[in-house]
Amino acid sequence: MSAISTADLSDANEGAAQVLRLQMRDLGGRRAFSGPIRTVRCHEDNSKVKAVLAAPGEGAVLVVDGGGSLNCALVGDMIAEGAVKNGWAGVVVHGAVRDAAVLATLDLGVKALGTMPLRSVRRDQGETDVIVAFGGVIFTPGDRLYADEDGVVVLPA
Repeated sequence: MSAISTADLSDANEGAAQVLRLQMRDLGGRRAFSGPIRTVRCHEDNSKVKAVLAAPGEGAVLVVDGGGSLNCALVGDMIAEGAVKNGWAGVVVHGAVRDAAVLATLDLGVKALGTMPLRSVRRDQGETDVIVAFGGVIFTPGDRLYADEDGVVVLPA
């Protein structure tokens, strides 16, 4: 992450910057992170999340549109540990995660709406690398996401 804060990025890129209008919890060990966006759209099924984070991340940020569901976790400690090993910068989940105590120790940015101890089902449903939208932001694969304690800012590629 550059030394520029999301607040400064938002100010300097007024009109071009998209700012997430949701209160996300910081749950990873890395509070500030950035990278090109990859996406998964899924509903209470983390099959695609697991598959994407098991592949090389090359400093990317995975944006998971879980529809805002807090019924089950879409990311847990084992998936997050794999993301760290595979070079991902972070994960932003419009939904829930679990294993918060372990996530806090990992060198990975994790932002989510909340936590839930229940795991998701795996039916291999969902879509990857599609445009997703939530919280007033359109997340397009390849655009750049910046996150810190103040929030999330997205700039065009």
